[in-house]
Amino acid sequence: MTKDKDPQESFRQGPVVRRGHARKPGTTDQRLLDSHGRSEWVHEDPWRVMRIQSEFVNGFGALAELGPSFSIFGSARTPSDHPEYQKAHDLAAKLSQRGYNVITGGGPGIMEAANRGCNEGPGLSVGLGIELPFEQSMNEYVELGVDFRYFFARKTMFIKYAQGFVVFPGGFGTFDELFEALTLIQTKKLTSFPIVLMGSEYWGPLIEWLKNTVARDGKISDSDLEIFHVTDDIDEAVVILVEAEARRKKIVDEWGNIVGVGEVDGPPPFSV
Repeated sequence: MTKDKDPQESFRQGPVVRRGHARKPGTTDQRLLDSHGRSEWVHEDPWRVMRIQSEFVNGFGALAELGPSFSIFGSARTPSDHPEYQKAHDLAAKLSQRGYNVITGGGPGIMEAANRGCNEGPGLSVGLGIELPFEQSMNEYVELGVDFRYFFARKTMFIKYAQGFVVFPGGFGTFDELFEALTLIQTKKLTSFPIVLMGSEYWGPLIEWLKNTVARDGKISDSDLEIFHVTDDIDEAVVILVEAEARRKKIVDEWGNIVGVGEVDGPPPFSV
């Protein structure tokens, strides 16, 4: 038997919360992308540009002074008693204890675990929420939260304000963030940007497909398979992230300009 929806259930629409009769069907993204129905929408797009601009302005304003950070992704459906939840928590705690901030989508599951772990150190726990057709409020461990209407504005913030990604097992949303970052690295839009896939058993079949089908068929180069790392060890993940951040500081100035090709001198001075 299907349980009736609570008429007072909250629905976020950007910064606006709607309940009961104030709720509207669909999402802002859906209405922007919908090409069916009446044609009046063509007269509204110039005004939508202003709303889109405001999302970038708000995001840039909130995150401009964030400092070194890593984005952590994974399924919102991961329960708190799952081993992946604990791994995400412990990884975020280790990064936070080294002074790094942690950015997530602000929701439950892996995102909650990472925000929760970040709270155990000096790092700032950041959540970037998104308007969805169902309610997904910021988890209680987010210290700095920004809500977005549009996925593309939110995705820009994940990339711009992170020095790398850690990707735990997840679904379409997780894949979306992963492949966007891989594309930006492949096309040289990102420099010294590590991507760590946590969970060799989960990611293994995907990597085998990329290697034995996509690369073998010439759709990507063999070298493209080297732009990410796979591990089950959170200490190894921390070393990969921190070493890449050290390299980035040597080759990219504060304005994002490439100033040289540098390497970390000597053995990694990073204990885990």
